[in-house]
Amino acid sequence: MSEFANREFGDTLCLFDVDGTMTVARAEITEEMQEFMARVRAKVAIGLVGGSDLVKIEEQMKNTARTAYDFTFAENGLTAYKGAQELETQSFLGFLGEQKMQKLVNFCLKHIASLEIPQKRGTFVEFRNGMINVSPIGRNCSRAERNAFEAYDKEHGIRKEFVGLLEKEFAGWGLKFSIGGQISFDVFPEGWDKTYCLRHVKNHANFKRILFFGDKTFEGGNDYEIYNSEETEGHAVTSWEDTREQLSKLFDVPIKA
Repeated sequence: MSEFANREFGDTLCLFDVDGTMTVARAEITEEMQEFMARVRAKVAIGLVGGSDLVKIEEQMKNTARTAYDFTFAENGLTAYKGAQELETQSFLGFLGEQKMQKLVNFCLKHIASLEIPQKRGTFVEFRNGMINVSPIGRNCSRAERNAFEAYDKEHGIRKEFVGLLEKEFAGWGLKFSIGGQISFDVFPEGWDKTYCLRHVKNHANFKRILFFGDKTFEGGNDYEIYNSEETEGHAVTSWEDTREQLSKLFDVPIKA
């Protein structure tokens, strides 16, 4: 018998992107969303799958990711937890090697140095276990600067052009480039997108349905592959409120308790 059989929809798992799906980008989950998700979990298994590392995901979930969710997949599942149990991990540096890693990072930093954009702050390349995250403005920007860059990028395509250059320069390296959030994009091995987390699900649980909810479901967005996977039912959302509304209708969970 499945360990989730006591839930009304025990054969179903709902997976959620974090930024723009469960929270405002880089913000903490609201108390009302926390309370709502607890009631969703009483009916169906739930999990998080984010591009950020575990520390950032836990910050946004107010340190409840591994207690309030059945699965937590950080860095697309390269760091994975079933409840509080840590599952196997992978390393981008191990895949690429130091020499290639330095060539990749150097290229990114040189291009960023050549950009003329409204603001530049700090932490342009962030090294993570399963990827690097590249930000033309720098991850140390304020929330107001983050919002301003997002608007600027939509008009001028800074990230899209950057990714195009990387795809040309590093063709044949087996790398994938995925735009996500407001200010950055991820670089990781092909196949290490968010669909990577599904192998953990198959290894540690038996679900007949896997629903995925995300806001960057367009081609090139970091939810695109898992949203379009044959193994999932994709649900595009525009905000955490939209996520809540869709869940309420799907599983008959009132928005107000």
